[in-house]
Amino acid sequence: MFADRVVCVVRAPRLPDAQALCHALADGGIRTVELTFTTPDVLRHLRSAADAVAPDVVLGVGTVVSADEARAALDAGARFLVTPGLRPEVAAVATAAGVPVLIGALTPTEVLQAHEAGASAVKVFPASVMGPAYLGALHGPYPHVRLVPSGGVSAENARDYLDHGAAAVTAGTGVVPPATVAAGDWAEITRRAREFVAGW
Repeated sequence: MFADRVVCVVRAPRLPDAQALCHALADGGIRTVELTFTTPDVLRHLRSAADAVAPDVVLGVGTVVSADEARAALDAGARFLVTPGLRPEVAAVATAAGVPVLIGALTPTEVLQAHEAGASAVKVFPASVMGPAYLGALHGPYPHVRLVPSGGVSAENARDYLDHGAAAVTAGTGVVPPATVAAGDWAEITRRAREFVAGW
């Protein structure tokens, strides 16, 4: 899931066609997509798209905060899970199923706890508060921990995060604005995805 070095997280009040969204992102060069539990009926969307977009798109679910949500997401076809903070119970479900999990953390202590809980990578959130150099600092004591900055990553600064050691970066509303997703403007989303990855 780190091949393209970008994960696109989708938060929208309405998702008219999850398959079309995934294909629009893939056409723009982003092939790892994270739907979230903040989107209404996310599991229905996941079920409708998971098989149809594979293997071109790796589709997962984020904002997972409980073991029950983790199991439900996996049953619906999620190929990876993402938590907003330290959720060892989610990590346990993912690890038992052999599915990658990105655990949210910010401080050095939280990063270590996330790693020890079994995180495939640690989602550094909110990355914009600390900036790209913070990732380089974290790699001092944790050189082997994969770090994925999330929150405030843009086409303008993504390269800087990668240069400071990010395993991947998270694209958000800059690529998938909620209103654009809700309107089903897939051509615009493809354009934004292409622009996001153009620098690398």
